[in-house]
Amino acid sequence: MNDPGAMRASDAEREAVVERLRVASVEGRLTLGELTERTEAAYSAVTRAELDVVTSDLPAAGEAAAPAHAQGPAPEGGRLRRWFVAVLGDSKRRGQWRIDKPLGAVAVLGDVTLDLRLAEVRTEVVDIVATSVLGDVKIIVPDGVNVELEGVAVLGDKKVQVAEAPPGTNAPVVRVRAYAVLGDVKVIGDSRAKPVQKAWAAWREQWRELRGELTGEPRPPLPPGSPHSLHASGHGFHAHGAEQAPDPHAWHPHRPPQAPQYPAAPPHPGPPPPPPPGH
Repeated sequence: MNDPGAMRASDAEREAVVERLRVASVEGRLTLGELTERTEAAYSAVTRAELDVVTSDLPAAGEAAAPAHAQGPAPEGGRLRRWFVAVLGDSKRRGQWRIDKPLGAVAVLGDVTLDLRLAEVRTEVVDIVATSVLGDVKIIVPDGVNVELEGVAVLGDKKVQVAEAPPGTNAPVVRVRAYAVLGDVKVIGDSRAKPVQKAWAAWREQWRELRGELTGEPRPPLPPGSPHSLHASGHGFHAHGAEQAPDPHAWHPHRPPQAPQYPAAPPHPGPPPPPPPGH
């Protein structure tokens, strides 16, 4: 009988998992970095078992979520937009934080940095308006998101430096409208920013085991007397664990090489004794 987990996953099954991940993100269960990482894993999954691992710690499809405060659509004009402003200074938002409304960034002779990698994104799209006048606005996102950048740059620069998701995938979207005058608005990915520490996740370890991608740290030394330690070569044991006399001339990683030992030459006989008197 075939193992159901070994069955090949279909495109429809991958898209269903990606939708579950998106819903989990809106519910606050995943950060933007986790959502991006799992979305990439879902699209690269080959079997159903791999898809199951990606959502193993999330509610089942169709399971009712805990009630939350209802949020209506954001009104036009940006009145509910959350602003980060730097005038002759710096404004930075890093680490774990919540994005539940559109964002705005203004840098005038200063710098604004928004790091979205550990943020909980409660909206369908991360919407940002960035304005830079003789300053810099830097937005850091996980590699693998889709970035939509539009706007105007006058004697300034607006650019994206992100390893984006392949075309046609339903990856998280970060939409930026940039206005730069003698300044810069940049959207950069993980590979161009200081890395953040990822929390350990059981699904990631199971995924790597399924994919055969555990590259590994050195294994800890085996305890004395372990049956597997007796099969180690070069340590005076044969294949079944019976002790043998170690070869003194065998190479050992913790002993410097020694010159070969040869048997000592017999002593030289020397000159013959003198003849006895009278001869």
